[in-house]
Amino acid sequence: MKPICRLLIVSLCFAHFAHAQSKTDFGIKGGVNLTFYKVTEASFGDNPEVGVGYYGGLFVDIPIDNRLSFQPEVLFVGLNDFKFLNAPLYLKYEAADRFYLLIGPSMNYFFDFFSNKFKVRADLSVAYQISRVLDIHMKYSLGFEEITPNGLFLGLDWKL
Repeated sequence: MKPICRLLIVSLCFAHFAHAQSKTDFGIKGGVNLTFYKVTEASFGDNPEVGVGYYGGLFVDIPIDNRLSFQPEVLFVGLNDFKFLNAPLYLKYEAADRFYLLIGPSMNYFFDFFSNKFKVRADLSVAYQISRVLDIHMKYSLGFEEITPNGLFLGLDWKL
């Protein structure tokens, strides 16, 4: 329970800091999660099993300069009985008009799957701004430990 409390406190701090910024965007996001794992062999191997799930949560986009921003997120991810919180801390760069690259670590709290419930992963994401309030995104989350599943996230962002 302590990691959840810490995650919520960090999120509130980001939200408080973001409120003071002039062009800060808040929003919701969600979509489909494809998780790649092979539990029986404890490796991903050549033919990993794929589980299909969902995710949803909140984000804050805090501008640093014209093309660079900081975007923390808090997402709830569900895949059958496998559920966890995913909190990426992205540096977001506008690589081309309305096309963004996001990279950063993500803190994850796994509710029931692992004995060590807290894990740090690496996230790489791309996003395309369809309209002023709607983005489409894809991210890949890479686990560093042998039995940590990797995930591909496909979804939408809606700025409030």
